[in-house]
Amino acid sequence: MDWIAFVIDFVLHLDHYLNLIIAWAGIWTYLILFVVIFVETGLVVMPFLPGDSLLFAAGALSALGVTLNPVLLFALLAVAAVLGDTANYWIGHYIGDKAFAANSRFLKKEHLDRTQAFYNKHGGKTIFLARFIPIIRTFAPFVAGVGRMHYGYFITYNVVGGIVWTGLFIFAGYFFGNVPFIKSNFSIVVFAIIFISFLPPIIEYLRNRKAPKAEPEIL
Repeated sequence: MDWIAFVIDFVLHLDHYLNLIIAWAGIWTYLILFVVIFVETGLVVMPFLPGDSLLFAAGALSALGVTLNPVLLFALLAVAAVLGDTANYWIGHYIGDKAFAANSRFLKKEHLDRTQAFYNKHGGKTIFLARFIPIIRTFAPFVAGVGRMHYGYFITYNVVGGIVWTGLFIFAGYFFGNVPFIKSNFSIVVFAIIFISFLPPIIEYLRNRKAPKAEPEIL
């Protein structure tokens, strides 16, 4: 499909497209980036939007001193990330049970029960760690809301995770994004960021597959 090809091209050439957006929108680029980060973290149906790579690209362009200020960019997008997770939590809190009640192919009640058990075991650090894993980053706060994680517990890890996540990628882009090698191979760097982000769940999946299954109890 043409739109799939465009999405792939957009993600792999974020620096180019972001430059076009800056040239077109000027100072309003802050608002556009704010909305993208808010939606990517705040709507469980929008996990395909760029997150880590977008922050990195924005940080790299802010180093050029044109339109984007890295400190202001960090402050605004950290707020967007925190507000996005917060909105996602409350959406899950109020409509999550109804979404799982139908027990559809993708939203099974048993998956909710397993996720809630995982949260009960690992606590709020799940919210922090999920920030660095695409797709899971969007789904985690929703499930936390469905599972009725205590909001005070959730918001603490949400704020810390939002600040660390945006700060890490924006300032990594700011300090390293314009290194000649990285700048000339930006698509490879974006691909590497996406690949590294997906490594933890892949490793966990492979580890669970290799783990011996428990023998059934004989009554």
